[in-house]
Amino acid sequence: MVRRRRMVRNYDPQRPVPEPVLQRLLDLAIRAPSAGFSQGWGFLVLTEPADRDRFWSATAQPGQPPDAWLTGMRRAPAIVVAHGNRDIYLDRYAAEDKGWTDRDEARWPVPYWYIDAGFASLLILLGAVDSELGACFFGIPPERIPDYRAAFEVPGAYTPIGAVSLGYPAPDRRSPSLRRGRRPVAEVVHRGRWAG
Repeated sequence: MVRRRRMVRNYDPQRPVPEPVLQRLLDLAIRAPSAGFSQGWGFLVLTEPADRDRFWSATAQPGQPPDAWLTGMRRAPAIVVAHGNRDIYLDRYAAEDKGWTDRDEARWPVPYWYIDAGFASLLILLGAVDSELGACFFGIPPERIPDYRAAFEVPGAYTPIGAVSLGYPAPDRRSPSLRRGRRPVAEVVHRGRWAG
């Protein structure tokens, strides 16, 4: 399954994602690891055409004509936006069994509230492969986040870390970035110490 995963950027708009399949993907997402079992994620699921149109209107650059990427992505019959909530993690680690009562964000080496939402998103991507669906993880441009929040009444405590488009794949062109090739294991793995 992992070797078959790829980002799909064009979908068959006539084939909706069956609700039981979508529910299975969301069930997989909540099985992701999370620091302290905080589970500080939240997912906005958009399957209705009006909701998906509102998403693209809120997140696309205004005045920019749709390109091939956006045209194909807008055909996706489902979008799941993953969010991370920092406060859930700070509260969890202020609990008696963790003991960081000061809730100081500086104690965290990296923002696990985003990492864990990314883990959950990856499980959706992998589950899509199992379900013979296409999927693509993509970000919301930072300058468009306020419009996205307003369009969907997203609480301030939840930060969107990315969206996953889902649907049955349609003919798609492979990303030109793939020409770069995958970096070999020997180039990215260091054993014992970082050398070279």
